Amino acid sequence: MSEKSTDTPKWSIVGPGLVVAATGVGAADLIATTVAGSLYGYALLWSVIIGCIMKVVLVEGAGRYTLATGNTIFEGWASLGKWTTVYFGPYIVIWGFVYGAAAMAGTGLALYSLFPQLSVAVWGIISGILGLIMVWSGRYDRFEKILTFFVLLMFVTMVIAAAFTLPNLGEVLSGLVPIIPEGSMINILSVAGGVGGTITLAAYGYWLREKGWETPKFMRVMRIDNQVAYLVTGIFVVATLIVGAELLYSANIAIGGGDQGMVDLANVLASRYGDFMGKLFLFGFWAAAFSSLIGVWNGVSLMFADFAGQMRKLPHGHIERGSKGKAYKAYILWLTFPPMVMLFLGQPVYLILAYGVLGALFMPFMSVTLLWILNTDRVPREWRNGPITNILLLLCTLAFAALAINQVWSAIARVF
Repeated sequence: MSEKSTDTPKWSIVGPGLVVAATGVGAADLIATTVAGSLYGYALLWSVIIGCIMKVVLVEGAGRYTLATGNTIFEGWASLGKWTTVYFGPYIVIWGFVYGAAAMAGTGLALYSLFPQLSVAVWGIISGILGLIMVWSGRYDRFEKILTFFVLLMFVTMVIAAAFTLPNLGEVLSGLVPIIPEGSMINILSVAGGVGGTITLAAYGYWLREKGWETPKFMRVMRIDNQVAYLVTGIFVVATLIVGAELLYSANIAIGGGDQGMVDLANVLASRYGDFMGKLFLFGFWAAAFSSLIGVWNGVSLMFADFAGQMRKLPHGHIERGSKGKAYKAYILWLTFPPMVMLFLGQPVYLILAYGVLGALFMPFMSVTLLWILNTDRVPREWRNGPITNILLLLCTLAFAALAINQVWSAIARVF
């Protein structure tokens, strides 16, 4: 088949790629990039570019498999053997519970910083329920419009914040030269690995199907969509690094870890440029956190519905394996209500350990399985990997494996 585009106007094709990129860039990615900027200035800017390229390759692979075969990525994993289900089943259940609490806490903290009349926990619960309402119907067109609004909000606020710092263009450009400052390897991997998502990358194929892009004739449109999305994401993350470099690195200011670091950064902006800039940044932080929340509430619920359908041996395309089925809604409820307990009672130690270990392994899992699937007869020959794609996927595997080892070690150290 040829790679002809559809008759869809080019200005309307950008959709699922922006959704997957926006969902993947949350508060944790922002703080990792900001900390990198505060510690090394612009020296790690090149790793942002590398991160975008890695995610373009991974997301394109997931999308290409879906369009070339008509199957979902989980059907592709299942074809590799039961070991993929043994890993993915516990992962998606544990990940959903812990992520649900983290997502609500992050959005709650952002809203509490703006409107302290309610507590972090209450704002988080409101955010979780609001996310549920927004995605419950499973209507992709409405969901995409909502995500587009939040992408615009987070993009504009972060770029404005970066512009206010009056970055030195020469220093910015010098950051494009790959250097590895002493002790920076983990920061490099965190920045590169955090540009645009983990499990949500695999949700791309599901969003393509929800959009109505289901055959190889959409291949060209999918690739444009993916590239534009990560171009936007790259600009956004570069703006974040600029803010960290200009505000924190030059003044030798340290900020807290986790979501609290974003609030600390907003306070630095407010003290330097006035309360308006501080609040504008907090709105951008909230938009990034909430866009990740509703993206996961929709995209990972679609993945769970497919997983549940596979376990029940439902036929391909059965309604219960999509956004209209009970499994989709059951997982949204799982993401929303049980994790609320963690907002009040703290985080159970061994659950957090399992979450950290399983989550760290997902990106190597995805890159390895894509290498496997896209080089075999599971995909028509014309849509299999070329040499360059294989090299890039292999490099992704090595980079994410190194990051996984560090994350697993860190998770164990935090527990014990």
